[in-house]
Amino acid sequence: MASFGYPVCLDLGGRRCVVIGGGTVAEQKVRGLLDGEGDVVVIAGEVTPGLERLAGEGALEIVRRDYARGDLDGAFVAIAATDDPDVNAAVHEEGTAGRVLVNSVDDIAHCHFSVPSTVRRGELTVAVSTGGKAPALSKKLRKMLSARLGPEYADLVEVVGEVRTTARPERARVDFETWATRWELGLDDDVMAMVADGRLDEARSRLLAVLAGDVGPRPLADGSPVGS
Repeated sequence: MASFGYPVCLDLGGRRCVVIGGGTVAEQKVRGLLDGEGDVVVIAGEVTPGLERLAGEGALEIVRRDYARGDLDGAFVAIAATDDPDVNAAVHEEGTAGRVLVNSVDDIAHCHFSVPSTVRRGELTVAVSTGGKAPALSKKLRKMLSARLGPEYADLVEVVGEVRTTARPERARVDFETWATRWELGLDDDVMAMVADGRLDEARSRLLAVLAGDVGPRPLADGSPVGS
């Protein structure tokens, strides 16, 4: 059975997130937590210049000492980003006792969850995980996806979200399979091209027309409809 086999996206907004360690790896983890709008506290005797800058900007709190039991009080998640297996074990033990989710970097035995490699485009998040077994592969795949998914995907998410809300009355008129098929037809290359060109209103109109059943599938070169 695969480790960490149930993928989820956590709501960190306003929740205490503790990072033990202040090195480069810790900084990477901190930035991910900040992207998730977590309330981040770093506990370390020394920290990177990047973490110093973030603290100076008010983005996080730094407690300048080594980890001590009790540091996870009130935390939602914790990340042990140290090279000390004894510290990892202690953080994991405290987290388990206090029902705090713990990730120890490169130490699967002391993890409740794995942190995937992610590509973010606005509200779109694409995560790649190998269950902690092959992080280098996850990073390689992330780079491939990052090159493939341009900034227009952030706009696409917004357009689709707006259309989904507007089209709710139409949803009640058709069965689930028909509705799913219309969405599949709507999110075609034409809509992607419109969004990439900045023609967002045109993309909205196209999607709404397809969802309403006013626009059918585009024909293939032989004249047959797509999906036939």
